[in-house]
Amino acid sequence: RISDWLINQTARANHWRIVEHFDGDGMQDREYNAADKAHQYRPYGATIGHAFEWARLLLHLRAELAGEAPDWLLEASRALYANAVAEGWGADGGDGFVYTTDWAGRPVVRARLHWVLAEAIGASAALAAATGEDAYRARYREFWDHAAVYFFDLESGSWHHELDAENHPSASVWAGKPDVYHALQTTLIPRLPLAPALAFALRDGLLDGGEFSRSGLTDGQAHRS
Repeated sequence: RISDWLINQTARANHWRIVEHFDGDGMQDREYNAADKAHQYRPYGATIGHAFEWARLLLHLRAELAGEAPDWLLEASRALYANAVAEGWGADGGDGFVYTTDWAGRPVVRARLHWVLAEAIGASAALAAATGEDAYRARYREFWDHAAVYFFDLESGSWHHELDAENHPSASVWAGKPDVYHALQTTLIPRLPLAPALAFALRDGLLDGGEFSRSGLTDGQAHRS
C-alpha cells in the first residue's frame, strides 16, 4: 500500500518525480527546503537517486509477490528509471548524474553524489533481470564504466562520495566517506536474484545467481569488487 500511494499515485501524478515532503495533514510540500536546496538529508525538489532506488525496490516487491504482483509495478519501475535517466544523466551538459531537479525536471543541485550512481547501477541490473532487455544491460555497463573513471578512489580506497559538476572531488553536500553501504550493495545487487531480500539471499548462498555473475563483470567493477 505504501508503494501504491507514494509511487503509483503520487509519483505518477508528478511526472514520475518522487515527492518526499508532506505536511502534518498529508498534503504535498513541494517547496520544502527551498531556501536550503542542498540540505544534507532533506534536499529541495526531486532526488534522482531515489527514483532509481524505488525503480529497483518495486522490482524486488514484484519478485516477492510473484504471480500476485500488480502490473503497475513493472510499468512504474520502467517509468521512474526512464525519467531519472532523462532528467539526471548529463542534464546540465556534463558527465554524470545531477543530484536534484525542480518540479519541471530542471537541474538544481549539480553535484555528483556517489550513491545516485550506485542506485542507477542497481536499478539497471534489476530491470535487466526483470525484462531481459539489452538496453538496461548497456546502461548498467555504461554506469559502471563512469564509476570506474570518476568515482573509484584508487589511492585512498572506496569511492569519492561527492564530485562537483566537473567531476572533481568535492564536499558541498557530503564531506568524507561516511557511507559504505551503497558501494558495497552495488557490487552485490547485480549478482543476486531479485528475491529473496539481499540478506536472505546471501545467507542462502545465492551469490552469483543474479543477472550479472562475477564472470560477467565489467573491468571497472571487477577491479573494485
